[in-house]
Parts: sequence; structure tokens; C-alpha cells
Amino acid sequence: MPFTSSIRRFPAPTSIFILCTFLLFQNSCVRPQPANRYQPAPCRKIASRIDFNDRIQTLNYLSDAFYYRCYQLVVESGSRAQSEFRYKKFSILKETGNVFIPEGTFLDYVMESYERGYLTFLVSASYYKLDRPEDAEVELRRLDDEMKAGLYNYGEDPVNIILQAVMWEKLGAPEESRVDWLNLSDEKHLSKFITAFASDRIEKIDSGEHLNSDWTIYAVDRFPEITWDLKFVKSDTGYIKVRATDRFLESCSSPTGLRISTKSWMHKIAMRHSHGYHPLVNIRSWIRLPFGIAYGITTFSSGAAIIVGGCALDTANKGNGALCELSIYGGAALIAQSPKVFKHTLKPDFRHWENVPSSFLFTTADNPAHEPCAQNLPSQSRFHPILSGPVGEKDASNRPVGRQGGPVRGE
Repeated sequence: MPFTSSIRRFPAPTSIFILCTFLLFQNSCVRPQPANRYQPAPCRKIASRIDFNDRIQTLNYLSDAFYYRCYQLVVESGSRAQSEFRYKKFSILKETGNVFIPEGTFLDYVMESYERGYLTFLVSASYYKLDRPEDAEVELRRLDDEMKAGLYNYGEDPVNIILQAVMWEKLGAPEESRVDWLNLSDEKHLSKFITAFASDRIEKIDSGEHLNSDWTIYAVDRFPEITWDLKFVKSDTGYIKVRATDRFLESCSSPTGLRISTKSWMHKIAMRHSHGYHPLVNIRSWIRLPFGIAYGITTFSSGAAIIVGGCALDTANKGNGALCELSIYGGAALIAQSPKVFKHTLKPDFRHWENVPSSFLFTTADNPAHEPCAQNLPSQSRFHPILSGPVGEKDASNRPVGRQGGPVRGE
């Protein structure tokens, strides 16, 4: 029976009260976030699906484009994304408005430094596959600038440094890669397996020993989902604790290659609310805290008022208890939403490029079966090559893809 028909059984004041209660409940409940709209697409469809107003999905589709060998599309759309998603544009109205609502609600997403680096790598590798080595070198030099640029989001990371070093070697410039291997070997917070491999690579370059630069780069698994919770003690990121839902693989090295996780990328997402990285975001999160408490209390009070008012009205009208029962049900449901309202208001902005690997595997072995760092992967792990083969591979933008498997994300 329709809701409006079911309330006609009550007197007019009672009906109005029930209708107001229903509307209040509908508008006060915290609605779940929309499901992720991203779905892997064949190469020929990606270009039509890219919408630069949806920045996260644009980045996701660029990952697909690179996997499906749409190199020209990566170059064109990736270059545009590099310029449009790079800078933070401040708006007093939007920045102030975000004090009262979840972080990032009305703000355009700005790429993290590691995302700028990885996007530049994809553009460089696309130029390489299109047999345009000079343009690939230009992008590699830009990658170095992206990681060191003093922008809103800043900072270097070891994953992009390795990607850069490997690309220099594939381009036949080991002397350029030496700088990157040297940076890795001096990194104190990096796994000893990675630093030892970097040091060994430097020794081979300095001795003039023949280097096997026929690298294949594999993407391993999908970047994990991200969740968050409140933590008011022993936290250097305010009261917000952001973490991955799955563990990252440990680092690995062998005579023929190495494996490194993108845990450093997760760390950049987790530190967005720290005072040392983004003071404005950190201060805004503390200002938002009392509003979250107020919204939660208001929701709780509204639910209690519905229960009391409904039962009082039922008694005044000498009802049979149906209104009181309905009020208790609706009010209790609204009260149950108050913790969710509180937490939803404090929700941090952990938007990120989702369609990226959880780890990278780099190897000069002619077959992954011969690479020790591939053999010790967990049985449930999946990996596929993202860069291999000779330069000048035919671009696949205008033809169907008959390749088995799919991107790390989404299957």
C-alpha cells in the first residue's frame, strides 16, 4: 500500500506528524557513497569514456589505455591530465565551505606527487613504444622535475625512481640511470634488498661491464582499498588514521631483478591530514570536529523528539498505539544514524588513482618463471607485463584487443 494512502487512517494532525517524521528520516539518514563507477574497458572504447571533469576515473582509464597499447591516447590524454590535474586552485568559498562537510566534497582533485610521476612514466613509456625515444627522454627528465617540484603535493618516492632508472636503461642511457640507482642506494628508509641491488647496478655501470637492459616491468596485484578510523592518541596525522585494507608484499631482489610495493604511495595518502604536510587541511579537520559532534547530537535529538512527540500525540488523540509504535520505530532508526552522521562529517579526503599496481616486478629474465622474485609471490597474486618487447610496437587504438587477461584492477 502506498505510504500516503496508509496515513489517511489517522486524523489530520496525526497524518501531518507522520509525514513530517518520514521526510525528516529520509533526509537525515547518511546515504552510502555511490558505488565505484569504474569498469575496465576495451581499448577502442576508452577514448569515448574519458571525462576530464571526473579526474579519478580519467586516471583509471589512462591505466587501461596503456595496458591495451593505446599509446597515442596515453600521450594525448595523459599530457592534458598532466597540466590540468597538477596544480591546486584555491577558492575561499570552497575552502571555507569544506569546514562544514566531509573533506574534498566540492574541491577538485589534485594529483599526488607520486601520481604525477607515474603518469609521466606512462607517457614516456608510450613514446618509447611509439619509437619516439627523444620524446621519451624529455618525459623522463620531466619525471625527475615532478618528484622534486615544490607544489601543493610534493615529495619523491622510490617506486618512480626505479621506473625512471629502468626506462633510462631501456633507452640505452645507463649513465642517466646511474643517478637514480645512486639515489636509491643512499635511501636509509628503503629495504636493504633494494639498496643492495641499486649499489650492484652502480658497480656494473662504473666498471663498464655489459648491462642486460632488456627489462620487463610487471604489475603485481591491484592497489588495495582504503579505509579510515578515528584515533585521537599517538597519531601524527591529527585524529584521522587512514590505512590499506590489504597488506603490501615485501621487497625482493635477485641477480636478474627486483620487486617493490607501492606502500610508499599509500603513505602519501595517509599523511594528507598531517600538520607537517598540509597545515590547512589539518586545521580544517580540527575545526570540523565540533560540527560533526553537533550534527550527531542533532540527529540523536531529532530521533528522540520523534519518539516522544509521536507517543504524546497518539495519547492526546486517544489512539490505539499505532502512531506511538510507528514513532518509536522511526525515531529509533534515526537515533541509530547519529554515529554515522558524526563519522561521515569527519570523513577525510582519500581520493586517489585507484587503477595502479600494488607492487612492481622488474626483471631482465627472458621468462618470469626464471625470475626468483616472481617465484616467491603468494599463490593468489596476479601479475601481467606493462612494458616489454621492442620499441615501435603497433598502437592498438583503432583495433579490437584480442589479448587474454586484463588490467590488475577490476576483473
